[in-house]
Amino acid sequence: MATRHQARTAVVGLLYAYDLGNEDIAKFSDVIFEEDKIRNKQRVFSKALFKGTIENIEVVDAEVQKYLKGGWDYKSIGKVEKAIMRLATYEILIEGTNKRIVINEAIELAKALADDKSPKFINAVLDAVGKEDTTVEEPTNEIKSESEES
Repeated sequence: MATRHQARTAVVGLLYAYDLGNEDIAKFSDVIFEEDKIRNKQRVFSKALFKGTIENIEVVDAEVQKYLKGGWDYKSIGKVEKAIMRLATYEILIEGTNKRIVINEAIELAKALADDKSPKFINAVLDAVGKEDTTVEEPTNEIKSESEES
């Protein structure tokens, strides 16, 4: 049985193909999942992640672009890195998956699929996405204390 890591790896591949201009890749997702032995619950999980990311791609892309630093242009980011960040941002913002799990998974995907500098870059962007999400949804007492002191 495939793991969630394997399922996410397949989704990154689908997102990569989509970004290359293969907008019909969803039609071949079952073949790809079968080749990767992603079945049953993990296939349902994979399909939901892919479909959800594509359906929310404008929101996800806008969120990632907010946190690019150092003069990075979103269009110049590698397609693998972009696919990993899109999936992770979707999971954090829309699915509400635990941020630490998502970021760790994204870093592992980057180590396996992208260049040596990608894990650090992806971590920085996703950490910023996660922090803003936490601040908006779950303010801590510490944040309240700081604002009360002002």
